[in-house]
Amino acid sequence: MLYYSTNHTAARATLREAVVRGLAEDRGLYMPEVIKQLPQSFWDEIADLSFQEVAYRVADAFFGEDVEADALRRIVYDTLSFDCPIVKVEDNIYSLELFHGPTLAFKDVGARFMARLLQYFLKVDELTSKQVDELTSKQVDELTSKQVDELTSKQVDELSPQGKQLVNLSTNNLSTKTVNVLVATSGDTGSAVANGFLGVEGIHVYVLYPKGKVSPIQECQFTTLGQNITAIEVDGVFDDCQALVKAAFMDADLQQHMRLTSANSINVARFLPQAFYYFWAYAQMVKSCAVPAQDLTICVPSGNFGNICSAFFGHAMGLPVKRFIAANNANSVFYEYLQTGEYRPRPSIQTIANAMDVGDPSNFARILDLYSRQDVVSSLGERLVVGHSVADTASDSSCPSALPSFISGATYSDAQIAETMRDCYTRTGYILDPHGACGYRALKEQLQPGEVGIFLETAHPAKFKDTVDRILGIDLPIPEKLQAFMRGQKQSVPMSKDFADFKAYLLRQ
Repeated sequence: MLYYSTNHTAARATLREAVVRGLAEDRGLYMPEVIKQLPQSFWDEIADLSFQEVAYRVADAFFGEDVEADALRRIVYDTLSFDCPIVKVEDNIYSLELFHGPTLAFKDVGARFMARLLQYFLKVDELTSKQVDELTSKQVDELTSKQVDELTSKQVDELSPQGKQLVNLSTNNLSTKTVNVLVATSGDTGSAVANGFLGVEGIHVYVLYPKGKVSPIQECQFTTLGQNITAIEVDGVFDDCQALVKAAFMDADLQQHMRLTSANSINVARFLPQAFYYFWAYAQMVKSCAVPAQDLTICVPSGNFGNICSAFFGHAMGLPVKRFIAANNANSVFYEYLQTGEYRPRPSIQTIANAMDVGDPSNFARILDLYSRQDVVSSLGERLVVGHSVADTASDSSCPSALPSFISGATYSDAQIAETMRDCYTRTGYILDPHGACGYRALKEQLQPGEVGIFLETAHPAKFKDTVDRILGIDLPIPEKLQAFMRGQKQSVPMSKDFADFKAYLLRQ
C-alpha cells in the first residue's frame, strides 16, 4: 500500500518509507491510500477472539500488503503482552483502561508496535540482492543483524520479483546506518517510546520534553534508562519540543548527517495501531451483551489527537460506534473549531492534565483529510453529515465545520477536572487520573438516553500521584513498575528551544 501526504505535494511513499521518514518531504503527515472495510466474518466472530487476534486482523488490513503474515502476527502478539480491559464505573458508563502495559499508559501500544515494525524493516534492509533472492519471507523475518552496503539502483533492478517485494525498496532506497528516533513528549509518549525501543539494535532514541512540565514519575521513566535512550530537557513547552522535531526532519544538513524518523503520533506506525483497542473495547462490550452496536458512544481525552484519530480510522473500517467525543483540558483549540469552524492554534498552557497540553495538535490535519476522502464518505454513507451541533451547556447552536456531526467536543478547566475526580471517587470509588477525568465528565454530560458510553483511562493515576493525592486526600500506592523507574538516576541533556542549538547538538552525534 502507498501513503500520501496531507499536503498533497510530496511523492507517494511505501509503508517502510513512511515509517522511516516519519514526516513527508512537504511537511505533511502520511495517510494510507486505501482504508479497507473489515469483512462481515470478522464482526460475526469478534466476541470469541482474543485481544491479540482482534488486533492482528485489524493490523492485516492496515499493513498486510507490506509485512509478511507470520511476521506481522508476531509483531502484534509481542506488542500486546498485556490487556486493555473494560471496567464498569456506573450505569451505562465504562472505562477502557489503557494503563496495564510496561509504562502504564495507552502509548505503550503504538510505541511497542512501531519499535517492532521498524526493527523488522531494518532486518530486511540488511540484505544484499543475492541474499534476498535466496530467502523465503519467513527467513527474512528470522534474520539477525548483518551490516552490508546499501543497494544501488542497478542492484535493485536486478532483484527477482520476490526479492523486490520482500525488501520493499525503490531506486531511492535508504541506507542501513543507525536510525535516530526523535520524539517530543508532554508526558507519556516519551516513556512509552523510550521503553519500547530500549536496547533495540540499530536504533537510537532522543526524547525531547519540556523542562518542569511533566510529572516527576513520568520524567523518571525516560531519563533513567541510558543505553540507546537520550533525554533532552527543553527550556520551553511541548509545542516547542514538537517544533524542534519537525524542523529537524526538514533540515538538509541533518538529513545528510543522520537517518531520522519520529515516534510521535505523526508516524503512521504509532497512531494506526492505537485503533486496536477500540475494536477490543467493542468486542468486550458485545461479549458482555452490554450494548447494542448502534448505541455506543466513545469519549477520548485528546491532546495531539493521534488517539482519537485512530478511532476515526477504525470507524471508517466499519467499527460500529454511534458518536465520538473529544475531551480537552483548557487547551481548547479543537473544541473551539467545532464551535466556530475556525482553527486557531496558539501556545499551549500548562494544566494538571499535562499530557494534553497541546496548542497546535498535529493530527488535526489528518482528521480533516480523512473526512474529505471520497472512499470514507462512501463507506460512512448517511452517517457522514457535515455541519456540527456542539453539545454546550451555554448554547445549542449549530456551527459549521468540515467534520461530521457524530463528533462533538468538550473543554475543562483544572478546577472542573479536580471537581470531577472528587465526585467520581466519592460516588463510585473509581480513581480517575486528570486526563481520564476529562473523558469521564464529557461522557457523563453528553451521553443521551439509551446510549452506553466508554471513556478512555489513558494512564495510571499513580503517574500523577501528587495531583491525585492532593485532590482526593488519599495516599495512592505506587505500582512496582513505577517504583523501579523511580530508583534510577536521572540523565538528561539541557537544551534551549532554539533550533540552531538542537541542530548543532545532533550534528555532534
